[in-house]
Amino acid sequence: MKLTTKSWVTPTRFGATFRRLVTAGVLMAMSLAVPKPARAGRLGADVIALFPKEVGEFAYADLKKARSLKWFPQLQEQMIPDKFRQFEKFLASAGVDPNSQVDELAWGLVAEGMSAKTEDAGSAAVPTGEEIVGVALGNYNPSSTEAFFKQQKLPTFKARGYTLHAFGTGSGSNDLFFFFIDSNTAAFGHRAILEKMIEVRFGSEEGLLRNEKLFPLINEANGSGVVWAVLNPAYTRLAMQQLAPEVEQFPEAAKLVARMQNMIITVEASSGVDGKFQAVCGSTEDANTLGQLLQAGFLYKRYQAQKDNPDLAQLLDQARVTPAGDRVTLRMSLTDEQMTSLIRKNTFALKM
Repeated sequence: MKLTTKSWVTPTRFGATFRRLVTAGVLMAMSLAVPKPARAGRLGADVIALFPKEVGEFAYADLKKARSLKWFPQLQEQMIPDKFRQFEKFLASAGVDPNSQVDELAWGLVAEGMSAKTEDAGSAAVPTGEEIVGVALGNYNPSSTEAFFKQQKLPTFKARGYTLHAFGTGSGSNDLFFFFIDSNTAAFGHRAILEKMIEVRFGSEEGLLRNEKLFPLINEANGSGVVWAVLNPAYTRLAMQQLAPEVEQFPEAAKLVARMQNMIITVEASSGVDGKFQAVCGSTEDANTLGQLLQAGFLYKRYQAQKDNPDLAQLLDQARVTPAGDRVTLRMSLTDEQMTSLIRKNTFALKM
């Protein structure tokens, strides 16, 4: 699965900030504007424990709450990649209705072709390919679904007693597989990393709970939004390219971004949408400098957007950048009216 790392500098591509979430199959990272409060979801430690230790980006979405939100259907049309739309149809063919049976989604991304050194802070490398592994929590009938796929003679393979069903030929490098852990948990992903998840479950591989750098931040983010994500240094650098590409125009920015440790993304819903991005920097000095660069970058982007997309310009004008210790927090808020206008202008169109 290839990633794109080009700088999205045009106003209509502002939604690329959330490209990492969309790539993983979540439909609504910016579709959380509602006329009533939506309580943040919290993921159980038993679910987090299923994931392999080397996950570089971990995220969660409360789909059940999201479906009750006002603009979810329209934004779903703009944001969902075609590959995942086909996957939904694949599940539906077996009688699984993703819109009513899948309540929550958690997933992890593992970068391909990166070493521990190039993934860590101090490197300029970003992921150019990845594998995904995730779990969909809900209510299923594994017996009837598996019987249907067996009747269709779809490609399968066995791992530790589990039957993994292929979405595709089963031999393609981008083919996805899924299996039922139990009647409330369906796992999906690329074969190699999905097999590793199974080994974690059987105690043969270390799980995400043993990741001393990422797991504490996951605990911090858990329950803080209807959608939230935690990124390691490599995925943080990639997110910075997409969130604030203008920052890279400053000579000192490259080294500063290379020293960044993590990013935490949360999206909350109340009378509108509140997005919060926390960048964990290499030092307090780095955080103060990054705060200044972000303010300059958003001022430039606002100037670009004034003519073609005044609603986006107003949103950027309301963005608040706050350094505190070794972190920089960026907050953005959308009213109901702003959200409607931005949807009409296809601001969040991210077809891949």
